[in-house]
Amino acid sequence: MTKRKWYQNPEMVVAFAALFVSLVTTVIGVYSAYTDRTYARASVWPRIEIYNSFGDSIFSYSVTNNGTGPALIKQVIISHNSKPIKNWRDIKELTYFVQSQIGNRILPSLATIMPLKVEGKGSSIMKKQNEFITIEICYCSIYQECWVTDRTNQPKEIEFCKVNEEDAFLQ
Repeated sequence: MTKRKWYQNPEMVVAFAALFVSLVTTVIGVYSAYTDRTYARASVWPRIEIYNSFGDSIFSYSVTNNGTGPALIKQVIISHNSKPIKNWRDIKELTYFVQSQIGNRILPSLATIMPLKVEGKGSSIMKKQNEFITIEICYCSIYQECWVTDRTNQPKEIEFCKVNEEDAFLQ
């Protein structure tokens, strides 16, 4: 009787098959976990959009979260004539208006806030001032993935929201 090599024994063939199946199962499990994490992040992805609306005697700014998850608004910077303002009253031409808190809040998916609404004579003033106003919002997902967007509504992914108290809009 001839002696078989150790790897030709039936027990070793079964062991190698079990090892191969285990490795394939591990790879599939790791890939599945990666896919699940990617899906979880996508299912709570916020997307902030800034827009203005106006009519004959009304002007407003609105901020909407058109994403699939809540947006954690970390910082807002609003500038008038290239200078950061702390609140809407810093625009001297603006007199009568209604405002809502925009900074440091959670905006649910598909929700809208109106940080500024002007009616009557003030609306025509705001229509003229609109071109001198910039709005920048830094926000994060619940997974701390962060973006910054402005009135062009082209969010840019960033590492984190750097809060600059000196330029922050406080309203």
